[in-house]
Amino acid sequence: MKRKILFLLPLCVLVACSQSAGLDDEWGQQPDPGIQHGMIQLGEKLEDPYTVANMQKALQNVYGTKAERVDITATDLYVRFLPKDNDEYMALVKSGLYLLDHPMDYSILREGDYYQDPEVGNEAITWQYAVVPREFQFPSGVKYEILDDVYISEHAPTTRADEGIDWGLVEKEAYRLTGNEDLWCEPTKATSGAPSGRITIEDPQFSGGKPFGVAGVQVAANIFVKIATTYTDRDGYYQMSKTFSGQPRYRLVFSNEKGFNIGFNFLLVPASVSTLGKGEPSGIDLHVSQKDSEGALFRRCVVNNAAYDYYSRCTEDDLDVAPPPGDLRIWIFPDLKCSSANMLHHGAFLTHTVIVAYLKEYLPLVKLFMPDVTIGTKELTYAQIYETVVHELAHTSHFAQVGNDFWTPYIDYVLLSFVTEGGRAYGSGSADNANYCEIGEMWAYFMQEALKKDRYGGTIKQFGNNFWFKPDIFTYLYERGISRGEIFRALTAEVTSTEDLKEELITQLPDRETVITQTFKHYGK
Repeated sequence: MKRKILFLLPLCVLVACSQSAGLDDEWGQQPDPGIQHGMIQLGEKLEDPYTVANMQKALQNVYGTKAERVDITATDLYVRFLPKDNDEYMALVKSGLYLLDHPMDYSILREGDYYQDPEVGNEAITWQYAVVPREFQFPSGVKYEILDDVYISEHAPTTRADEGIDWGLVEKEAYRLTGNEDLWCEPTKATSGAPSGRITIEDPQFSGGKPFGVAGVQVAANIFVKIATTYTDRDGYYQMSKTFSGQPRYRLVFSNEKGFNIGFNFLLVPASVSTLGKGEPSGIDLHVSQKDSEGALFRRCVVNNAAYDYYSRCTEDDLDVAPPPGDLRIWIFPDLKCSSANMLHHGAFLTHTVIVAYLKEYLPLVKLFMPDVTIGTKELTYAQIYETVVHELAHTSHFAQVGNDFWTPYIDYVLLSFVTEGGRAYGSGSADNANYCEIGEMWAYFMQEALKKDRYGGTIKQFGNNFWFKPDIFTYLYERGISRGEIFRALTAEVTSTEDLKEELITQLPDRETVITQTFKHYGK
């Protein structure tokens, strides 16, 4: 399967619009100081202290005959699923499960981004491990295996018989009975609560370089089958709802609460994972910087924050533009400077006869594995990555309004220009469908510079004759009182040329006809 995915990568590169297209470090191509990449290496199988049998035995040891009044039955099931395709995998995701691609009752010899069960092989989706409520309704048709009945005291209904039971002492005994006492952490006042902390990052050009939060990213922790997940708030703070008796493994999962995913973990999972290793049961704090932090973690956090900011601003009282479509997939290319909003995952480009012929039997894989947005980050600072991300997300808002009938000829033009004009960005504007590119890039470059000004101050950059299309048209209109939302609403699916654009703006804003006409005339349109 990895071989098939690698076959598709040149397509991503070819459709990259040159914003100034190698995969991020989850493919193990980069050095890994601190945070490790590549495949997880499992150690020995451990005995899980949270099985019903072990918790019952521990309760008996701690409380003797009193334990006979407490009925320990399974609160949850430790299971593994073997989805045969994307539809079955997504059925599991939509059921609300937190899935791990490796078993929870093994020691970890080497951390990494993913695990592929050797018995399954590289051509299939690997086992997906989860802890589900006892009454969980298993999705129809998905192969699964119940590995253990488990007891999580926080999930059990409280009864009178439970009064006086210290479940922390019971857990401690269960760890001892199963040979896992070295994993136990004696609780203190400072460590007795559920994990909490803050994930921060810095941008030297913003807010005086002061740390600020990594927003909306998922923080996950587990020790054996005891799992807690949550999202950071806009300031990077997180608070879990479950306590831990040992040092859990912490992970940042770049599946943002706003509805976008960053990266790609080997076979299927559409979100990259940065495994942070074991930490205190009270939680961990993490500060990310370009100078001192592991490269992939820094890039993922910057892209995450830029995208979170953009999504947050797609409201009527702010940018007043459509948000990107749901389930947006963003890939990071650390060795390239080009970026794109090809929208392949959302179906763009899939009907073109040249591409269909090229992909042949791989065509079904494109929509399953391909991204919507690619971000080239080679040698870029936080501020440069920020402007790249908002440029591409401006494209995705445009896509949300116009759909694939507009986007397919647009991406077709970009690809064919790249191939036939020696890699020249956006071509010369003379080939078929250049008009689609003209409208799309005018909008994205204008938004890039307007949002950069919002964040960093200064003035909106003037592009002059840098391109054959004219983003300065939108800048001129914006600075004369026509809002970004009013410009955006004129970018309908029927607007495929600057003449169409001028007429649509006049139709929607008849009281601004003079300034609109003068602006287009000034720029030769």
